Amino acid sequence: MAVIMRKWTAGWNCLIIAGLFVVISSTSVTRFTQYDVSHIARYTGKNSFKEHTLFHPFPDPSQSVRHGHSGRGSLRTWAKQVAENNLKWFNQLKKQNGLADARYGDYTPENVAQPFALQTLSGSALRFPSTMFSNMSVFVHAYNPFSGFLESLWNSRDSLKSLLVNSTNNSHYIFISKSSNASSDAVWMRNQFTKAIKSIESRNQVQYAMATMSRLHFVVTPLYELGNWLPAVFKEWLCQDHNCGLDQAVISRESSLSPNIIPRLDAHYDWLPSPQSVFGTKTLKLVSTGTDGCKVLETVNGTVAMVSDGGCSYFQKVHAMQTSGAVGVLVVPLPGQPIEDMKCLGLECSVQLKIPASMVRYESGITKFLLTPGAMNLTYQTTPCDNFFMAIDTRGHLAEVGWFLYPSFQFLVWQAQWFNYKDQLNARLSQPSTIVNVYNRTVLQGQHGAVAMVTLPPQKVLQQYSKVELDMSLSCFGSRDTTCPHWDHTLQLFVCCDNSSVLCGMEIGRWISPFRRRIGRWLTDVSSLLPMLFNPNNQCQFSMHSPAWAMPWVPSLNLRFSKSTGQAASVPHEIQVLYQPGGTFNKKYNSLFKPVNFTVPKGVVKVEIVAVITGHGSDENGCGEFCVTSHHFVVNNYTYAITFNNAGTPLGCADRVPEGVEPNEHGTWLYGRDGWCDGQQVNPWVIDVSKQLSFAGQNTVKYFGWFNGTDPNPKQSPGIIILYSYLVYYKSV
Repeated sequence: MAVIMRKWTAGWNCLIIAGLFVVISSTSVTRFTQYDVSHIARYTGKNSFKEHTLFHPFPDPSQSVRHGHSGRGSLRTWAKQVAENNLKWFNQLKKQNGLADARYGDYTPENVAQPFALQTLSGSALRFPSTMFSNMSVFVHAYNPFSGFLESLWNSRDSLKSLLVNSTNNSHYIFISKSSNASSDAVWMRNQFTKAIKSIESRNQVQYAMATMSRLHFVVTPLYELGNWLPAVFKEWLCQDHNCGLDQAVISRESSLSPNIIPRLDAHYDWLPSPQSVFGTKTLKLVSTGTDGCKVLETVNGTVAMVSDGGCSYFQKVHAMQTSGAVGVLVVPLPGQPIEDMKCLGLECSVQLKIPASMVRYESGITKFLLTPGAMNLTYQTTPCDNFFMAIDTRGHLAEVGWFLYPSFQFLVWQAQWFNYKDQLNARLSQPSTIVNVYNRTVLQGQHGAVAMVTLPPQKVLQQYSKVELDMSLSCFGSRDTTCPHWDHTLQLFVCCDNSSVLCGMEIGRWISPFRRRIGRWLTDVSSLLPMLFNPNNQCQFSMHSPAWAMPWVPSLNLRFSKSTGQAASVPHEIQVLYQPGGTFNKKYNSLFKPVNFTVPKGVVKVEIVAVITGHGSDENGCGEFCVTSHHFVVNNYTYAITFNNAGTPLGCADRVPEGVEPNEHGTWLYGRDGWCDGQQVNPWVIDVSKQLSFAGQNTVKYFGWFNGTDPNPKQSPGIIILYSYLVYYKSV
């Protein structure tokens, strides 16, 4: 098989394959400047990155392009010779490596995954693509034995069981070791899953786990000997932050020439601060207590306390050491025990601790090192390494997996669920509809946001449609998740079709951006709000806004108009604004909203209240983002209410991945929120209030919002509620 190495040279991405020097141009792996692009186009006539793909045996002809050392004629002669000389070589390479086209080395997410073959414990070659993988997602995991995070991932029974019991039934998982003992590692990994199955008590779950086990594949060849393109993807998709790279504790003595560098795993992501965020690269004093750290010790004041596992909970250890004046805790597992994910349990989590804690691998050499007299120093470091995970979606396209916030295979399950959601979404998008484009990879940033003037079908045509949907996707400037904005923000879409109308500038759609992921796409049904798009001139201005200071997103948006199979009895004809835009969620909140009196227009046969409500910010109760709030519309003394019980739950939004929440984001995306989730659309709350109305006389509607069954009354830093609500009047067709 071809030997593959990667080389960077002055803006060109190069592969050395079987002795050939290959220049590969792509949007993801090549660092082109505008100077490069203009010169490539000038000398070769190629107008895009993807068109310019040359294979050549020369050291670096790019210098002639970049610095003008060769004229147009000589470069074209060179290019012709290269094409002729390398055509045979390239065809041979395709045959040897199973390449489908000349884009070998272009590992941009969403590109088609190239073929590969792997030897597994089953004794037969595992080949992709094949009928086995038809309409299946495929996850590939590169096991690195030097990672404390992966040590915990593979030794946690809960982690292993989550994959076996929760996996989608159309996912395959391939496990490859990076060590020279790949065959032994493959057996060990398979045995870990086998042991996990034996710990499952439910008979139905055991049967499901066995079915999942049939889709697990354990490769006996080390990653560095595969002879295909997979190692290059792991290398190119270098992971950053959250359990990426090799987290290590560096322990040294002044009397020792070489330090001990030990794999470490920091405490659960949402429990304690990370040591590197607190200490950076500082050298700290380390004291080995010789105890389990469950009791207060005066000797650790001002130091990082090294304690043994066991004896009490991790919370009790850290609390005792913090009380002792320690600035951090280093936990060493008992002999023969693996690194564990340290976290608080139950009511312990309500007590906030301020010092970081980590667990390091137990190594026999460490014991001797610690028993040697003399002061010890500690430094926290992370050594970069290749990614641990990649995926191929059900369409056979490359895909990133995102970030694992803690060591659990459940994160692969969530990504698999999202692949299935995307398939269902694509099926909906394939249905007949009239599409009007609003944004096409438009930059969203700054005070003015993204603005577009759009021509719509005439009102008579619009009223023939029974469904209106917002097809929204949210991407980033680059082709990788790491190029995305770091924080979640509220994205609001406003529309104005008539400057003289009270509907001008009202909200028609709302989304919450994810933490650093670029895969989101959602359909939001806003059929009730169709009258917001009526205009005699058929022109509407759409404006999308996020906080002006936020990093830029790149949204695309289509309006989709479609007809139902049957004849609609009525259609939305007119809209009246009720309450907007919300307010500060404090004791004065409900005083902002006065009763609205209205009469139903003639010819109306149905009336709806349409409201979009989300809570943000955080007071001492977590309001409005993480607290449970209820919202009430009272129509002629009849109350309609919605309660956001999902808020503050540990996995409230993770459980909604099948509904479109972007999985494995960089931040705290797992928690339920008050009426929303990171990386998802906010669906309107639509209430048919027709039965409570007088169609001949006056009606009254009131609104109020509660926390804990009463008016909010925070003592500090009150949050906000964003509220847009409308009365929608329907007439018969």
